Amino acid sequence: MATDLFGNVVTGGTPAAIAAVDDFIGGFLGYEPRLLAVLGAAEDEPGTCLVNAYAAVVWMFLESPDGPAKAEPFLAAAERAARSATLREQQFVAHVRAWQQGDIDLAQRLGDELLAANPRDLAMLKLHQYHSFNRGECAAMLRVARQSLPHAADVPHLHGMLAFALEQCHQLDAAEAAAREALSISRQEPWAQHALAHVMLTQGRIREGRDFLLGMQDTWADLTSFMHTHNHWHLALFDLSLGDTAAALRRYDEHVWARDPGYSQDQVGAVSLLARIELAGGDVGQRWQALAPWLQARAADTTQPFLTVQYHYGLERAGDAAADTLREAVAQRAALEAELPAHRRVWTSIALPLVEGNGYYLRGDAASAVAQWGPVQGQLLAMGGSHAQRDLFAQLYLDALVQLGEWNTVQQLAELRRVHEPEGVPLNRLLAQAYDALALPKDAAVARARAIHGAG
Repeated sequence: MATDLFGNVVTGGTPAAIAAVDDFIGGFLGYEPRLLAVLGAAEDEPGTCLVNAYAAVVWMFLESPDGPAKAEPFLAAAERAARSATLREQQFVAHVRAWQQGDIDLAQRLGDELLAANPRDLAMLKLHQYHSFNRGECAAMLRVARQSLPHAADVPHLHGMLAFALEQCHQLDAAEAAAREALSISRQEPWAQHALAHVMLTQGRIREGRDFLLGMQDTWADLTSFMHTHNHWHLALFDLSLGDTAAALRRYDEHVWARDPGYSQDQVGAVSLLARIELAGGDVGQRWQALAPWLQARAADTTQPFLTVQYHYGLERAGDAAADTLREAVAQRAALEAELPAHRRVWTSIALPLVEGNGYYLRGDAASAVAQWGPVQGQLLAMGGSHAQRDLFAQLYLDALVQLGEWNTVQQLAELRRVHEPEGVPLNRLLAQAYDALALPKDAAVARARAIHGAG
């Protein structure tokens, strides 16, 4: 009886197929390109259930309208093979089918059932966390990680998944402990590195966070494009907080936008970083125009709201006509939500106002942007993304308020941000500007001093 690297039974298949299963699981959890080996194995092994199910997962991670169609033949093969497979394998295939058909509620129920009986199926755990993350259900991410912890405490990836779930639940001390436990088992565990970077960013440990990631970047060269670029994206956030827009631009050119320009996560990472560099006062030159051709392919892409609103910002910022096409696609997607419960109408309540606000803001109508963005500021969690990623929309909203001269509100929001970024250079420069406008020169001087100290 064959088993995967965590001891879960795998039905059928040749030794090469079992090796592909292990490559997928290990590569999926560790963000290593070897996960793609399962695609070739599935072509050779149409009768092996998990090989084909994992191949379908790879295609679904395109995070594009093409994903479900590309996954279909592998998913159909997995379903045929599942008739003689274990219950765990059948549940996994059913989970992927529900995902492919857009029924995430069903997918998650199937995942819960599978994990309750098979807590060392860490590929299922990772998928479950992925779906929860995309819906802002941070507590669910934590619940499934804790459920598996007593059964897989030897696996560094599990501690990394636990760390990120804790961080997203704002349990920062526990998140740091879990991340460091993962790194004590394997220094190269990238999701734990990433979770610890989140903790340090949230706690305002900017220099420590930058130095930590700089000390880990030697382990990123052979990771998947997403993980390589995303950890460098986090490094760029530390650069920006320290007032070093030039370093952030170099990191953009050399890493964040230097791997797989066709991939969803690389694209939104590029959009987000360019926008943040501009908000920090940096000049990005023609980089928006260089990015736009890659975003044009997303002009009808409403796969995930968190991704779509950033595609739209990039197209709008580049002055590309595809931004109008994408705005219409968002409006059409929102119109399909009428029968959904209110808390699931994310395109209607969040994505469409954000997209409308993008257009107003980038055309110089800050008042209309604020009218669109203001009511959704407290709802962004339901759109998915990490709180560090969603912070882009808070920064854009704050900048629109600055343009309107709403200095009382700017002062309030900026001081609240300073709790988590006490020496942030762009933030303290903004506070100095606000205090000058509010006739509080002493407070402005203190803020300027913090900005100088932070940049020093």
